[in-house]
Formats: sequence, structure tokens, C-alpha cells
Amino acid sequence: MEKTNTSLLQNEAKVKNWIIAISVIIPLAVAVLLFMPAKIDVGAEWVYFLPHLNAVINTAASLALLLALYFVKNKMYSYHGATMTVAFTLGAIFLVSYVIYHGAAESTPFGGQGWIRSVYYFLLITHIVFAAVALFPILFAYYYGYTDQRTKHRKVVKFAYPIWLYVSVTGVIVYFMISPYYVH
Repeated sequence: MEKTNTSLLQNEAKVKNWIIAISVIIPLAVAVLLFMPAKIDVGAEWVYFLPHLNAVINTAASLALLLALYFVKNKMYSYHGATMTVAFTLGAIFLVSYVIYHGAAESTPFGGQGWIRSVYYFLLITHIVFAAVALFPILFAYYYGYTDQRTKHRKVVKFAYPIWLYVSVTGVIVYFMISPYYVH
């Protein structure tokens, strides 16, 4: 039987509105940052380290997601919750770092030629599309898990988990494919 936190459930409508708003605002903000004509001058070269940091964060998030799957499959729910919180926190840190980088630095063009170029763009485009829609189910899955609404959590996780894992893993793959072309 699911236990419920009454105060959280009383505010569920507000939480859902926040999740929807965040799920729309963040992808729009990222799109604006990627396509704005002039980048924000942060006055430092440190931003060029952020793609490398982002790859480390995405790798750690991917590992946390895989561990969380192992824990839930073995009914180790407290460990599952802890590793999902780690993955969620890493995702939030990644998002801040990603926004800072793309607000301050020009995008790096991929220099690969031949069949690898098609592979790169397939991974990049699917990564971007899934990343744009991932926040919505991830936030709901996390909320339902946090409030111990296991039935709702399981329904959303069927979509959220594979999307999140795909975005995390392809983020690392795309990084390794483009990293030789970084100027800084």
C-alpha cells in the first residue's frame, strides 16, 4: 500500500503546474541561448572547460541511472531512491553548466567526414529531441517517486527512464565525437 505525504499531495496541482512550466521554459531558454546572435561575455576562458565537465557529469548520471535500475530490480528501494536523487542532482548541475557554456561560447562544428558524419548527426539530433522532451516525464517520475506514489511512478518511469538514459549516454558519445574539434 502506498503511503502519502498529505502536505505534498495537497499541493499536487501546483506541483504539476510547476513541472509543466519548467518543462516548457528550460528547452525554450536553451534554444534561445543556442541560436542567439551574440554570446554573453563572461570575461573568462573557464567556460571552455565546461563541455569536458559536462561529459563527466553525464557519465556519472548514466552510471547512477544504471545503478538505480539494478537497485529497483533487486527491491533495494532506499538505494534506488538515493541513486535517482544523485542522477537528478547531476542532471540539474549539468543543465546549469550547459546553459552557461552555450550562453557564453559558440557551438563547435563537427569536423568528421564520411559515414561518421551521418552517425554523429543522427545521435546529436535524437539526443536533442529527446533532451527537449525528457524533462517533463523525468520531473513527474521524480515527483511521484519522492511522494511514494508508486503506481503513478511506475507508469511514468516506463517513458522517463529510457529517454533519460538515452540522453545521458548519447550526450557522452556526442561529446567524444566532437571533442577533437574543440578549439579551446
